[in-house]
Amino acid sequence: MRAVYGAPLRHLLLMAGAFAVAGWVLLRIAGESTAGAILLWFVGAVVAHDLVLFPAYAAVDRVLRARVAAAVDGPSPLNHVRVPALAAGLLFLVYLPGILAQGRDTYRAATGLEREPLLGRWLLLTAALFLASGLAYGVRQWRARPGSRD
Repeated sequence: MRAVYGAPLRHLLLMAGAFAVAGWVLLRIAGESTAGAILLWFVGAVVAHDLVLFPAYAAVDRVLRARVAAAVDGPSPLNHVRVPALAAGLLFLVYLPGILAQGRDTYRAATGLEREPLLGRWLLLTAALFLASGLAYGVRQWRARPGSRD
């Protein structure tokens, strides 16, 4: 299979499954009255990410790697910043309307519930993510000290 397809069979099966799910989602969206708006939003999100966000965070990462490599002995703290920042950013994007207190009427019409403000919860969760990551980095630093036991 690798000689014909160029990758293991599990890759082909995974890709076929992903395309099947994507096709199912497209069929579900096609029946919606807002399909055009959804497609426009999706294309806009892809363009915004590829032309604006990716170059921005790649440049910030390059600067951070250069500065950290010159300044830090022992384990690098970069992943201990990247991981909670990525998690906080993804949570922000997913819950953006709730964090910004937008869409109360739509949320109430769809669920019958009142929306609670999510900004405080998102900030607490972000702080907890960075705190946990900082503690993990502290443990790594402590274990990397000369004379510490593994």
